[in-house]
Amino acid sequence: MNLRHIPFAVGIILGTWASLEVRAQDTSYRGTVGRTLAESKEWWPQPVKPPAGSPNVVLILLDDVGFGATSTFGGLIPTPTFDSLAANGLRYTNFHTAGICAPTRSALLTGRNHHFVHEGGFSHIVMSAGFPGWDGRIPSQDGTIAEVLRNAGYNTFTVGKYGLTPDEEATDAGPFDHWPSGKGFDRNFGFLGSQTDQYQPDLVEDNAHVRPDGRNLNEQITDKAISYIQAQHKAAPNKPFFLYYAPGATHAPHQVPEEWRDIYKGKFDEGWDVYREKVFANQKRLGIIPANATLPARNPNIAAWTSLTPDEKKVYARFMEIYAAYLTYADHQVGRLISYLKESGQLDNTLVLVIIGDNGASKEGTLEGTINKGLFGKADPEDVAVKRNLDSIGEIGTPSGHNTNYPLGWAQAANAPFKYWKQDANSEGGTRNPLIVFYPKSITDKGGIRTQYGHVIDILPTVEEFLHIPQPASIRGIVQDSLQGTSLVYSFDHKDAPSRHTEQYYYIFGARSVYKDGWKAETYHHPDILDLTGQAKDTTHVVRDWDKDVWELYNLNTDFNEQVDLAKKNPEKLAELKAQFEQDAKQYHIYPYIDWEDVFHRRIHANAKL
Repeated sequence: MNLRHIPFAVGIILGTWASLEVRAQDTSYRGTVGRTLAESKEWWPQPVKPPAGSPNVVLILLDDVGFGATSTFGGLIPTPTFDSLAANGLRYTNFHTAGICAPTRSALLTGRNHHFVHEGGFSHIVMSAGFPGWDGRIPSQDGTIAEVLRNAGYNTFTVGKYGLTPDEEATDAGPFDHWPSGKGFDRNFGFLGSQTDQYQPDLVEDNAHVRPDGRNLNEQITDKAISYIQAQHKAAPNKPFFLYYAPGATHAPHQVPEEWRDIYKGKFDEGWDVYREKVFANQKRLGIIPANATLPARNPNIAAWTSLTPDEKKVYARFMEIYAAYLTYADHQVGRLISYLKESGQLDNTLVLVIIGDNGASKEGTLEGTINKGLFGKADPEDVAVKRNLDSIGEIGTPSGHNTNYPLGWAQAANAPFKYWKQDANSEGGTRNPLIVFYPKSITDKGGIRTQYGHVIDILPTVEEFLHIPQPASIRGIVQDSLQGTSLVYSFDHKDAPSRHTEQYYYIFGARSVYKDGWKAETYHHPDILDLTGQAKDTTHVVRDWDKDVWELYNLNTDFNEQVDLAKKNPEKLAELKAQFEQDAKQYHIYPYIDWEDVFHRRIHANAKL
């Protein structure tokens, strides 16, 4: 029989019967398929529904904010929204990130270490490498929090910075497997890269690029987040949602609307040394840090504020005024979201998690600060850089300040009370970021401080336990790897409970460390891709001996901000931790050790041959 001559309706019937035959072979099918319809029992799978009253989840991740920036954690920059959430929730002061953006975000979303999910560095072609821990493509067997919650019946939204899509896949032609839509998000609005202009962003919605509307991106993403929630609430008011809100703030470029640019005029004229001292005192008063803590000396190459020229002080203070306005503006936009949830009657049943920074404050602004200077540009002499910035001081923070970033002295100040900064995975200054947990229905110790050790890989298991959602064995038919994080729910009602996350490695740009039971071994692996002047180094012919790196040892139980190196006094403990790091390197795909100079120059040379 020639099937092309069968009437269309009969073809549909045959196709349906063929489909039923496939279903009959599927062990999950719960109906009965007989020879005739009279002998059969129909069945359709029911949509997954979370238990009635399941909480919404809002996960907020800021960018490049130091531990000592926000007023919520002792900083001098007012953040009233975060203050309010913390005053009615919990403040975690011993929480950690990976030390730079993409590794932190991949670990946060998957609940697994960043090399394990292939984000040893970035998804950018210049800074990825063709090895399992380094290719910048999160595998399907490492499902994200969005996939887990959508699998459990939640709507899932993300706005802002994603940062985990390979450059070569970030066009409207896709493929879209590594876009937010391919990783469990129903709706997406923001940018796929690591950095974008706040007025001319490289903007996408769902699976296509869209035109920005000219407003600051923080305002746009907040409007979009509210619109997604509104639409869902109207269509299904009892269905919970998950929102991942990740603004570009406060990553460079530091840009804010005109009405915000002068709100801190003159507030930072005393300089970064006085800032650090005031923050340090605040943190002690608030119980954020130990009462017997001491403030580390300035980082190498950071000048005393009193030694600067009047021109340097003028332009450097302006950089910080804009940065502070940018942070307060970001807090204001989060406040708009929180206000909407409150006004719509949803806030009391919303778990809000705020991570204040995906790493420490940024050291990418060079010693003098940048306005329209690229990250890898040739460094200018100090006097030339200061004069150029002084001549362009009116552009700082404006739409024309396309790469505005503050000087390193302010980055160190924003990281008080810790040493060093973003990228330095060896240091608490690069990896310790505050966490706020807010859920008014069940958190009774309002304003409480928690000192349990935590890491971004703990967020997914925390959400799962809090929502009573088991980790799925498979997602879309793909068997899932085990989670590597530890739920923090045990600490919600027990402030003195011992830490359950007891061991963690860190590795960024060769800088590496390992934490175990309060002890920490670390090495900087000098130099990194940029020196402190912002000069890209020519290391084409340099061969590094990783075994000659000098390791330091700290007991964070008694020395939380790493001031007393115990490596010579306790070589046995140091050897134990170094061996732990090597074990982690094998287990989590850290090998091969990679200097970003190696990848950077290899890519440049490869491109030059094309």
